[in-house]
Amino acid sequence: MDNSKIKRYTVTAALPYTNGPVHIGHLAGVYLPADTYVRYLRSNKRDVKFICGSDENGVPITLKAKKEGVTPQVIVDKYHKIIGDSFKEFGVSFDIYHRTSSLTHHQTASNFFETLYKKGVFTEEVTEQYYDEKAQTFLADRYITGTCPKCGNENAYGDQCENCGTTLNATDLINPKSTLSGEKPVRRETKNWFLPLDKYEERLRTYIEGHKEWRPNVYGQCQSWLNAGLQPRAMTRDLDWGVKVPVKGADGKVLYVWFDAPIGYISATKELFGYASLDVWNPKLEEYYINPKEVEKGSWENYWKDEGTKLVHFIGKDNIVFHCIIFPAMLMAHGDYILADNVPANEFLNLEGQKISTSKNWAVWLNEYLKEFKDKQDVLRYVLTATAPETKDNDFTWKDFQARNNNELVAILGNFINRVTVLTQKYFGGKVPSLMTITDIDQQVIDELAAFPGKISASIENYRFREALSEVMNVARLGNKYLADTEPWKVIKTDEDRVRTILYISLQIAANIGILVEPFLPFTADKLMKMLNHGGHLWDDAGSINLLHSGHQLNEPVLLFDKIEDDAVQAQVDKLNQSKADNAVQTATEPAKENIQFEQFSAIDIRVATIIAAEKVEKTKKLLKLTLDTGIDQRTVVSGIAEFYSPEAIVGQQVSLIVNLAPREIKGIVSQGMILMSEDADGKLAFVSPVQKHTNGSVIK
Repeated sequence: MDNSKIKRYTVTAALPYTNGPVHIGHLAGVYLPADTYVRYLRSNKRDVKFICGSDENGVPITLKAKKEGVTPQVIVDKYHKIIGDSFKEFGVSFDIYHRTSSLTHHQTASNFFETLYKKGVFTEEVTEQYYDEKAQTFLADRYITGTCPKCGNENAYGDQCENCGTTLNATDLINPKSTLSGEKPVRRETKNWFLPLDKYEERLRTYIEGHKEWRPNVYGQCQSWLNAGLQPRAMTRDLDWGVKVPVKGADGKVLYVWFDAPIGYISATKELFGYASLDVWNPKLEEYYINPKEVEKGSWENYWKDEGTKLVHFIGKDNIVFHCIIFPAMLMAHGDYILADNVPANEFLNLEGQKISTSKNWAVWLNEYLKEFKDKQDVLRYVLTATAPETKDNDFTWKDFQARNNNELVAILGNFINRVTVLTQKYFGGKVPSLMTITDIDQQVIDELAAFPGKISASIENYRFREALSEVMNVARLGNKYLADTEPWKVIKTDEDRVRTILYISLQIAANIGILVEPFLPFTADKLMKMLNHGGHLWDDAGSINLLHSGHQLNEPVLLFDKIEDDAVQAQVDKLNQSKADNAVQTATEPAKENIQFEQFSAIDIRVATIIAAEKVEKTKKLLKLTLDTGIDQRTVVSGIAEFYSPEAIVGQQVSLIVNLAPREIKGIVSQGMILMSEDADGKLAFVSPVQKHTNGSVIK
């Protein structure tokens, strides 16, 4: 979008499910980049509204409620406050943090569906859906798990495989199982309302191809969907928790969570502008309710319907299809709304080399971090931004967290600010000295400083936040080098005027850092500006050496950061290891599955086979294509073991192979069987192999 045509910005951050607290993966993927972008826009005096809220509908909520034996409302009330308080304390500066259980949201989502219904957008279809006979209920997508037909992941959900990212229909799953009862579900007929995505395919293609500047992972996933051909998708579900479907004959049905959730951005904006005053958190008032006298002035519609508004969605990569295909199709069908100008989705953040798992408590929870590392919000903000998974999955480790704090925040940024303020206090009583004669080295530093705001702006405007933060740190490096080169602590003995110039320029660098670092580290910026007894400058002022005037009185120097000791990070590693141990005990004591008849077992033909060739499957991280000698024939098997075994290391390995499993296509390769693997509490896979070498084709009984 041409910047000259932008009147205002609507920035949304993915609505977190209120079935648990938020963790560092959520922060790195969505909320930190979004907050950084919004803070930057505000510093540039742009008209921007930052919208988010709790997603309180959908199956994850009901699953949590069933597990804890309470109502869904109890769950959402509990976690809405935990999440909202955590965001607030962490400095995420939403204009509003809404909730989709509010009356305003239910009315907005219901009206949106009704508009499409009256326009004849939906098709009514009676289809076969999975039904749990033991639980006596139709199963929503997330109540069903099974094997992904694309990558072979045996724990895929009925709406999406979290291993390969493929969006699914529950009926696509191989060997489906109900998460309510553990039983194999049956198919029963039910009526639902479908959004015919295929009818919007060309419009969506034009829209997507008009945004080739999007991140490759976003653009590529969208193209993959479009090239595969879009299919109608049900926008209603057989559930009793959520937004009721507002048409006749829809008793016992609610809106599909991915229909109503993005509408939550719209309903939240309505709340912000005073169209209701129910159950929302407005951080400006430091409470969970809007005061009707202090709501925003103006029209919410300007932020959703005016072509001069730039709409940006910050999400994780697992939400790309919903924000780039389904939601735009909904908005196209409605006709009154603008479409997103960008969807800067991040990849996943791993933890200590493993995928973050909420069920296994393999996570760093924000609410716990805020208690255990008090007043260190900006340390986590810094580390997560510096290692953000912008273009590929990345890893968070506690040792790296400690190293970045001690070696970068303390030793570079904190060190520069401390040196210049302490020297000013020592030599000039804490007052900004006068600028005297400028030498070549001074001018070089002044010129370099002037170039930084433009470079940082360009990175932020293009959603390269890691790069932008690195440039901010380079400003501190510039200051440290300048002090090291000029050595004012030595020069003071012979040339006080020279020291005046050195410290004047150094203090201007410090004031510039206060402006440039604020979008990333707001608590640090506030602390620094209080130390400098300075404030009120915006982004356009950065690059200047006239931010602090001669004679300006500074406040007493304080340390911006302090070192994090080994015992603090070891405590966090120990906590994770305890979670691992607890899961190992739980896995070891996991009850056996229900009994089967001998005839069922004897129908499985398991043979000894030898891997005679192995190679990675292109464009995948976890799949290997294996050629096996079964003693009967040579056949190809695709197996998700690439994270644990390299191809060259397993040639010659004897394995146990199910040879009479029906073939299925995985990534365009026909896989003819399944290798038996064991999985430990860490998710590590190992071959189930004969202790002694056996003839290929030997039957395993």
